[in-house]
Amino acid sequence: MEQRRADIIADQLEERIFNGTYSDGDRLDEVRIAEQFGVSRTPLREALQRLARSGLVELIPRRGAFVRQPGPVELLEMFEVMAEIEAVCGRLAAKRISDKALAELHDANTKCQAAVEAQEPDSYYIENERFHKIIYRESGNGFLETETGNLHRRLQPFRRQQLRLRGRMAQSMSEHEAILKALEEGDSEATANALRGHVAIQGEKFHSLMATLKNAAE
Repeated sequence: MEQRRADIIADQLEERIFNGTYSDGDRLDEVRIAEQFGVSRTPLREALQRLARSGLVELIPRRGAFVRQPGPVELLEMFEVMAEIEAVCGRLAAKRISDKALAELHDANTKCQAAVEAQEPDSYYIENERFHKIIYRESGNGFLETETGNLHRRLQPFRRQQLRLRGRMAQSMSEHEAILKALEEGDSEATANALRGHVAIQGEKFHSLMATLKNAAE
C-alpha cells in the first residue's frame, strides 16, 4: 500500500513539473507537499527518490529536493543510448523468446490499441511499459535486463510525455506491431532495427517533445 501511494504521489508530482506548477530549480517543500497529499513523509520521500532516479528531481543532502529538468543535449544522449540498448534486447529476444511471452506481447498490444481508441495516453503507457519489459526479460540476459530497466525508469516521464503529442500513440502502436512481427519471425536484425526506430527521439519527434516540455515549463 505504501509503495502504491508513493507511485501515485510521484505521478502527480511529475505532472506538476510538466504542467509548470513547479519550475526548474524549485525547491520541493516536503512538509507542505505531505500535507497536500495527506500522507506521512515516508511515501513522499519514496516518491521523490523515484523522481530522482528519472532525473526530474535532485536530492541535495541537508538542503532538500529540487526540480531538475535535463537539457536537450542530455535528454537526446539518454534516448540515443536507450534506443541502442533496447535494440540489443530485441536482437537477443528474437532468438530466445517463448511462445508464452509472444502471447503476453499480443495481449499488451491489444490493450494498447484499446487505449489508442479511447485516447488515453496514461493507459497506453502502462501497457507500453509492460510490452517493453517483456522484451527485456526475454533477452535472456539478466544483467542486460537490469541495466535496460534502470535507464527505462530514468526516461519514464519523458517517454510518457511524448505519448501526448498528436498522433504519437497511433504511430507507436504501428511500431509495436512491426516489433512483434519481427519477433515472431525470429528475425534478430529486423527486431533490433524496429526497436531502435521506435525508441529513438530524433528529428521532428525530438523537437516536438522539447517544445511540449518548454511550453509546460512556461
